[in-house]
Amino acid sequence: MSRLTVIFVIAACYFVFAILLNSVGTVILQSINSFGIGKPEASTLEGFKDLSIALVSFLVASFVPRIGYKNSLAVGLLLVSVALLFTPVMADFLAIKVLFACIGASFALVKVSVYSIVGQLSHDTRSHSSLLNTIEGIFMLGVLSGYWLFSSYIDPQNPASTTWLNVYYPLSVVTFITACMVMLAPIEKPLAATRGSLKVDFLNMLKLAYQPLVLIFVLSIFLYVLIEQSIGTWLPTFNSEVLHMPADISIQVTSIFAAMLALGRLLAGQLLKKIHWYPFLNLCIALMAILMLISLPMANGIKASAINSIFDAPLAAYMLPLVGLMMAPIYPIINSVMLSALDKSQHAPMTGLIVVFSALGGTTGSIITGLVFDSFGGLKAFYLSLIPMALIALTLFLFRRASKQMASSIFSVPKA
Repeated sequence: MSRLTVIFVIAACYFVFAILLNSVGTVILQSINSFGIGKPEASTLEGFKDLSIALVSFLVASFVPRIGYKNSLAVGLLLVSVALLFTPVMADFLAIKVLFACIGASFALVKVSVYSIVGQLSHDTRSHSSLLNTIEGIFMLGVLSGYWLFSSYIDPQNPASTTWLNVYYPLSVVTFITACMVMLAPIEKPLAATRGSLKVDFLNMLKLAYQPLVLIFVLSIFLYVLIEQSIGTWLPTFNSEVLHMPADISIQVTSIFAAMLALGRLLAGQLLKKIHWYPFLNLCIALMAILMLISLPMANGIKASAINSIFDAPLAAYMLPLVGLMMAPIYPIINSVMLSALDKSQHAPMTGLIVVFSALGGTTGSIITGLVFDSFGGLKAFYLSLIPMALIALTLFLFRRASKQMASSIFSVPKA
């Protein structure tokens, strides 16, 4: 029962942060409408979120085991709860920047803690991969819920209205309740909390990054998140400007992307019991590229028409989010393969590296896509994602080759 309780609590933490982190695409669209800012300036929200994640992860990942996973989760949740309360009161773009910086800093604490707790709850590669895919799948369910929650607060008759900011009041309450649940949960204290000095722990995290296998791994993480965030962040704006859909329906249709990510990760946990991770991920990448090449030409030249619900949306609006089903398994699988190969005391510093490079990839993808979108249009911006798709196929080949050279066979997810 205590194990299930801990899983429920860390899943709840991930669910809340999924809503907040992945609202950035919606908030970018609404900030453009409500505050009259341009796409390049709006794209900086991704930077406030991701760079704060990267900075905090780099500085405190090795420190998290010392203060305890429970305390780290609670501090992150409480900080965000307070920031959420102040955002609708201030009601300007600066307040939103501060909010996303707080969300990013807090998520750094949460992700390092959650990934480390997953290590505590798992006994082998298979159980780790299964639990991590489940947690990441729940994360995507949170993303899906967030799109519908935010769209319900948007006034379709007055897109420039700031009434959508009121969504942050109930989110603040939910975040506070989740923090209380964390404090009551039977989360174990980290075994590594008393080992070595803080300086030694920090240097050990840096030493991890010098290993060839780890360098290839974090580059794969960087490229994956670059693709996911460039599509996920700008899909609401793509739906609005390229497919000519109202803001609220643009956001609702984007929820299909999150649903596909959730479904893909939940299914992957079962498929990996029967097939090896490497050919499976290569198939996923190939299908991602094929879907992009099919759906983007369908979006070209669509004329503005009356769209009153998601059922009136053009076919391209449904085709493009299906890319999420194919990309979904990549991130948790390579994370699980890497983490399962390490001693549990190294999970926190390795997760710190994962979070840093994930954040850098997300910021890079969002800003590049925003600049290309503003200068050349949404179609060319989304075609650009084919380049990192090809590159991640290369890095996965190098990752597998490097892992096979290791003495341990733990880097391969075993067949059932």
